[in-house]
Amino acid sequence: MKRLRLLFAVFLLAAGAGLAQRFRGRFGGGEGWTPQFETCRTAREVPTHSTDTPNWTNEVGFESDVFSFARIRRDEEHYSSQRAGTWWTDFPDSDLNLSFRLQQMTSLKVDPNGRVLELTDPDLFNYPWIYMVEPGSLLLRDEEVPILRKYLLNGGVLMADDFWGERQWEVFHRQIKRVLPDRDFLELPIEHAIFHSVFDLKGPKNSLQTPNYWLGEQSKNTQVTWEYHDGEQCTEVHVRAIFDDKNRIMVIATHNTDNGDGWEREGEYEYFFREFSEKRAYPLGINIIFYLMTH
Repeated sequence: MKRLRLLFAVFLLAAGAGLAQRFRGRFGGGEGWTPQFETCRTAREVPTHSTDTPNWTNEVGFESDVFSFARIRRDEEHYSSQRAGTWWTDFPDSDLNLSFRLQQMTSLKVDPNGRVLELTDPDLFNYPWIYMVEPGSLLLRDEEVPILRKYLLNGGVLMADDFWGERQWEVFHRQIKRVLPDRDFLELPIEHAIFHSVFDLKGPKNSLQTPNYWLGEQSKNTQVTWEYHDGEQCTEVHVRAIFDDKNRIMVIATHNTDNGDGWEREGEYEYFFREFSEKRAYPLGINIIFYLMTH
């Protein structure tokens, strides 16, 4: 698969201005299952459940020459960790909000609709970056394993986000070892260029931790930004990656942090937006995508 090369210069907003806020007040909704989840091909086909998401258009004739947020629809197992979530957590709001912020904060042109894919979808190889949320419940079907292996070895990259604790890590790790049995994860030090590609994230990594929005709001008083899963206080943020033979990242996992809530819930709570969306989830997400698409 030919890697998509995004040749663009980064145009940050004026120094100190930060992300332009779309705070609308406290009126978010739930994330209940909806039938569209089973058939949707884009994030626009599912009603938002947080606050209204932005929309935009790209230059006529270049609608396909864009970066696309591609979420993976997958099977799940909930025996190892009953607290592990579903593939549609934070969907569609996180996908659309991060896509907008990429469009806003860089010169990268971004698909305004996003995409939803199964690993068996023939279109998979047209998308160089795919996203799995809550992979602590990941269950790969036998036919998906060689497809994902081929995708990763041919230039694709998988980002896994929003899973907590050792039980959920072991579920994800076990499934990825089926795909890449001869490779393993390495912890990325804060000095790695991925933390400095657009925003200069000085660390330590725990300073990048984003909890769910409710705990984030409570942290004003508690100072607690970690979540509790399967009897474990999930305090330590990990950013781990698997590399190919040319030192290219094939899989990146942000563990013990919930970037998706930082993208999804940005318009509901002002403190959560200021402390977590603006300072942590968006800078880290933008850095990761920028780096992966240019290295």
